Formats: sequence, structure tokens, C-alpha cells
Amino acid sequence: MKISGVDIRPGNIIEFEGGLWRAVKIQHTQPGKGGAYMQVEMKNLIDGRKTNNRFRSDERVERVRLDTKDFQFLFRDGDQLTFMDKETYEQITLSTDMLGDEVAFLQDGMDVILELHEEKPISVQLPDTIEATIVEADAVVKGQTASSSYKPAVLDNGVRVMVPPHIASGTRIVVDVYAREYVKRAD
Repeated sequence: MKISGVDIRPGNIIEFEGGLWRAVKIQHTQPGKGGAYMQVEMKNLIDGRKTNNRFRSDERVERVRLDTKDFQFLFRDGDQLTFMDKETYEQITLSTDMLGDEVAFLQDGMDVILELHEEKPISVQLPDTIEATIVEADAVVKGQTASSSYKPAVLDNGVRVMVPPHIASGTRIVVDVYAREYVKRAD
């Protein structure tokens, strides 16, 4: 399926220069002069190479449709991750490299979607948001306003995020997995 270059989103698999690439990070830029473009950091799914490329709104790229299956994350053993097919209960072991930086957000029992290309696992999609606990948060600096300032905090999985000043250690929050941003306080 062909999509516009500015419609690429993190996690999309695209065919580019004869290979399969996953969009890792995107940045939409609209310069004062010229057309808008999407700066895309991509990772090759076969050999792990990374590249940056600009896609203009008038460029078309082939978005690869992969077969998807529901899996459940069971456990981590070193740099190997074990998942279970939710239909057949078969287990599959994959390398942590397949998830990249998102591996920190995996939680035992988490439901994920495995994307397969010709029956071979290509990528793992995590939920867009997860709940995590703040284990360390900087103190509030007097005079900061809640609307415009954020402070650094460390989650129970070791990931650093910026949170509003009223969030303290021990608070459960919802975090956007791909943007690594605070979303809201958990219910």
C-alpha cells in the first residue's frame, strides 16, 4: 500500500531501497520556504543498519503489510525474550535487538502484536501506553508553574521521563511508550 511520505509513523514498516525498514523516530518539519517533509530515522529489519531520510509530502513509499498475531510476553533470559502465541500456546524466543529501546517497557504478561513477513517474525509492537511507577523524582523548584515546567523522573524500568512538578516518587503514571512522554496520572 502506497502512503505519502508525511504519513509515516513510528513503528511503520516501509520498503525502501530494496529492504524492509522500520520507522523508529519521526520529526515533521514545515520550513518557512519549500514544502513540508518528514525526517525519518529508520532501522533495517534484516541487518540492523540505521539511516535517516527525508520524505516530502508528494513522495510515495510502499508501506509493507505484515501478518500480525497476538502474543503474550512471558519472560526475559539475558538478551532473549520469550513470547507465547495466544491461540496455539506455542512459544517463540526473539532477541532484544528486535525491540530496540522499547524493550525497557516490556512487562511480564504484556499483550503484544508480533508482525510476520513470510512467516518470519520481523517486529514486535507494544501497546501505545503503559503504566509505570516513579521511583525517583527531583524536588520541585520553588517558583515553577505547573503549566509550563516539567522535572526529570526515573520509572521503575529505569527509563527517564519528564513529569509535571506535582508528580512525586511512588506515583503510578501512564507513559507513551514510543514518545517516552508522561501522559497522565494512572487511575
